[in-house]
Amino acid sequence: MKINRVLLYFLLISVQSFGADSSRHVFKYSKVISVPDLSFLEYVYTGLDILEQMDFQPLKGKKIAILANHTAVNRKGKHILDLIKDTGDIDVSFLLALEHGVWGIDDNRSKMIGRDQVDPIHDAPIIDLFNTYLYPPHWVMEKVDLILVDFQDTGSRYSTNIATMSKVFEAASNHKVPVMILDRPNPIRGDIVDGPVPRTEFQSFESYHLFPIRHGLTLGEMAIIINEMGWTKESKRVELNIVPLSNWDREMWFDDTGLPWRNPNPYIIDPNNLLTYLGMDIFRGTNMNVGFGTKVPYAVVGAPWLATSFLLDKLIDQNLPGVEFKEVSYRPSGSIYHERVPQYDGQSCSGIELTINDRNQFKPLPTATALMLLIQRLHPREFQWVEDDYIDKLFGTNDLRVVAAQKKPPDHLPAIWAKDVYEFNDFRQKFLIYR
Repeated sequence: MKINRVLLYFLLISVQSFGADSSRHVFKYSKVISVPDLSFLEYVYTGLDILEQMDFQPLKGKKIAILANHTAVNRKGKHILDLIKDTGDIDVSFLLALEHGVWGIDDNRSKMIGRDQVDPIHDAPIIDLFNTYLYPPHWVMEKVDLILVDFQDTGSRYSTNIATMSKVFEAASNHKVPVMILDRPNPIRGDIVDGPVPRTEFQSFESYHLFPIRHGLTLGEMAIIINEMGWTKESKRVELNIVPLSNWDREMWFDDTGLPWRNPNPYIIDPNNLLTYLGMDIFRGTNMNVGFGTKVPYAVVGAPWLATSFLLDKLIDQNLPGVEFKEVSYRPSGSIYHERVPQYDGQSCSGIELTINDRNQFKPLPTATALMLLIQRLHPREFQWVEDDYIDKLFGTNDLRVVAAQKKPPDHLPAIWAKDVYEFNDFRQKFLIYR
């Protein structure tokens, strides 16, 4: 069913509190913009879809900076920068780039000028907030009236995008610039929480806030928690407005939404792969290859020295739900599209491949940690943690290394983080936009 844009715009400016139940969301520093109840439609609408139907009226006559990447597309797959260009009367003054750039790894829509880039659509300078700057420079913040944020999060704490967004909040607070976030679904469901909450001594750009590894939040909900709790430097808050989703339920997987898929980073190739990434990304803290340099990143783990036959037997004994394992041989090969050189590049590896057979039963973190602990037990000399105990920063605690050193069974570890899951799930309730 299609809805006339004029009719929807009329509803948006007329209805006070529908859609995401915004009447119950009263926060001190943040606001969920009221949107109509669109439950009579069969589709999920993102914050960008809603703003588009409003003809981008909240942006008209403003100079804005946009923090977005290639995932910022509407239901038809059209990018936010193209949509705004078609609208007119909006000055896109700067683009703020996340880790993998505005256009992802295929950055052929931008042209280099000195050390920076210029967007060919709006002729706006691209400010790299990952490799060049940590914060948007003052000469950016002094020229804009609003910062607009739109990107698809992974549903996992590992993403550096949330840390970058937090730095933008800090700069926006210093310069009294409002922030508007266009919300998007949690792609791996919003009703499941799992993994440890990081301890302060292990926080990093990949464990920047006190979220468990699988947090079950949308981008907008994370932003509200960060802003309301003062989880930024010196507890700085911003004037934050969230344009919420319509028709999204927390038990939805991404492919239930009908929205177009865009790889959130170069190593996540489809929604199923995103689910294995949630657990298997911790192998970056070891000397194992985790599928980089293959067609199945995060779905295989291996090394030239891995004894897969005995490992497979031990994995089967674990009775891990929703997943099957098989032995594979492969040779990682670096790609010109990916900056990351794969572990054991060009070497023949023995490995274990994961296949999810029931995503509702599959537990990514218990599966990945069980696999890691079994490998460490079978190969105590060959298996190594990478330098500076990077695994602790990924995992958020040193519990994984401690359990490995103590040679405790793999199922001991989820019991350790169970308290974190319970307490965080209780804590997050008052910040949830959607039920």
